[in-house]
Amino acid sequence: MCGIAGLLEFHARSHRDELERTVRSMATLLAHRGPDGEGVWSDADCGIALGHRRLSIIDLSGAGAQPMHSACGRYVLVCNGEIYNFSTLRKELELEGQVPVWRGHSDTEVMLAAISCWGVEAALERFSGMFAFALWDREKRSLSLARDRMGEKPVYYGWLGSAFIFGSELKALRAHPAWHGAIDRDSVARLLNYGYIASPHSIFRGIHKLQPGTLLEVRGEVKSSPRPYWTLKQAVQAGANFPFAGDDAAAADQLERLLRDTVRQQMNADVPLGAFLSGGVDSSLVTALMQAESAMPVKTFTIGFSESQYDEAEHARKVAQFLGTDHSELYLSPQQVQAVIPGLPEIYDEPFADPAQIPACLLAQMAQQQVRVALSGDGGDELFGGYDRYLWGERIWAFARHLPAVLKSPAGALLQAVPGRAWDSLGKALSPHQRYFMSSARMQKLARILPAASEEQIYLKLISHWDDASQVVIGAGDACLPMPVDGLPPWMVERMMYMDGMTYLPDDVMTKVDRATMSSGLESRAPFLDHGVAGFAWTLPLSMKIRHGRNKWLLRQVLYRHVPEGLVERPKMSLAVPLDSWLRGPLQAWAESLLDAQRLKDEGFFLPGPVRQKWLEHLSGRHDWQHALWPVLMFQAWLEKWGGR
Repeated sequence: MCGIAGLLEFHARSHRDELERTVRSMATLLAHRGPDGEGVWSDADCGIALGHRRLSIIDLSGAGAQPMHSACGRYVLVCNGEIYNFSTLRKELELEGQVPVWRGHSDTEVMLAAISCWGVEAALERFSGMFAFALWDREKRSLSLARDRMGEKPVYYGWLGSAFIFGSELKALRAHPAWHGAIDRDSVARLLNYGYIASPHSIFRGIHKLQPGTLLEVRGEVKSSPRPYWTLKQAVQAGANFPFAGDDAAAADQLERLLRDTVRQQMNADVPLGAFLSGGVDSSLVTALMQAESAMPVKTFTIGFSESQYDEAEHARKVAQFLGTDHSELYLSPQQVQAVIPGLPEIYDEPFADPAQIPACLLAQMAQQQVRVALSGDGGDELFGGYDRYLWGERIWAFARHLPAVLKSPAGALLQAVPGRAWDSLGKALSPHQRYFMSSARMQKLARILPAASEEQIYLKLISHWDDASQVVIGAGDACLPMPVDGLPPWMVERMMYMDGMTYLPDDVMTKVDRATMSSGLESRAPFLDHGVAGFAWTLPLSMKIRHGRNKWLLRQVLYRHVPEGLVERPKMSLAVPLDSWLRGPLQAWAESLLDAQRLKDEGFFLPGPVRQKWLEHLSGRHDWQHALWPVLMFQAWLEKWGGR
């Protein structure tokens, strides 16, 4: 795992020393992603410079250093990520007689050999892993950027005049001498709506994120567009055309085989590795398969909270004890949370507002003290129907579609009028599972969803935090996620899973994990996001994912082969934090300073009225507006740190 940066100039080309000084300054700002070494390469005649920061995971010797040149001399590569099937590809290349002598045993060297042998796109189709790379072709004088299929690793890019620049994080682009960043107000509205800025957009106009599964070739000054070498749509359609034909037992057997093989591949490292363990289905299954492959206790890591409704540490501890892992846990105090918040704009680099980013950063800091690689259960929810909104949205639509249109808005207003504390008080008399669905935040969400006129509107309202953020962000236009008109699965639940896989998974979940882990020099790997596992998941009927109101049904059947059912059967909690009460308590003064009405007016991004109204209603306890307020707070904190630079 590493950080990459580079530039390609077409006019007024810099001297070699200047080129390398610029790219080194860009890469230096990514030192947290690669604390083990740095490398720079340039060709002043072509105006190209590549920079790399190295986190040594496989082949710790100098033979694994980057930028790396192909044996044939044609290509130069900088890569962030891992190719898990590099050993298989290496043997295939050897059988074809392509590489008589290897310099080392890194996956990067195999990548270059594969590209030299098969070409860029054919090699990409063979790669199984997480990556973002930049490849300079000396023969064609072209630069190619590529990103993995599921969007685990990031790369930003854009043009500054006649210079093309790229980097793993925005801070690398800001280091270019010609940098000028104009904030995209539509992206600010996107942030408020969803808590993240979906690719290809970024917080700055003209600067883009390369989308998952795409390849961008820069050759000359013509601004070409990325083209896909793989799409989730293709995987969904292939699953529909060739569905799994076996019974439940056969499906569980096949899934376990795929996951075992993937976990085994992803445990390949020349440094210590462990696992993030929440005690839920996904992380418990990954940990169980890791332990089955390991002769030593796997190191596992968990975050806990003193607030019982958010605490997963006890559940994780029981799973760890059963599996016999070497377990560590950290209970978070409000003081620890307060300490990490000022660093979030630096860590996440552009405004990002998933509150789980806080424990994710602290979890990574804890794990990095013992390991350099950690496997996680990320991706299981999107592929196997794990989110409660899948069931909730379908039930709401089944009710709302038959509700007369003239009653929808009044019904929503009636629910909205009930104070949040009333819902929470009612919830205290219910079971934990019922309480989760009767929380004030859920009831507020239901109030906003009822007027929806279509399944697509139900989904967008379920995942959005404001009714219309473009009415809150001054100068913003339409900030809704584009809903594709074709290629969607036929059933509502699968449509939501598809959209989550396209947007929420790469732009929220993996962004959260990538920045949190890389800020501590830790590599995170997600076995569920292997494209073979993802492809298999889409061949399964929905009934194998959600059955009798229980989500991730098939995953559970595999897990029960390794862990007793009673240890993992509980309401889903995710990596949540008690943000609602913290904003009324230890974080109140910090939030108040960022949401000051005069400050909002002077900065000119938000209308103070709607923001202040939600803030005061939250403080009073009338409503729980934590999810609407956190994106505003994260933008304000980012603006304070970076000033739009």
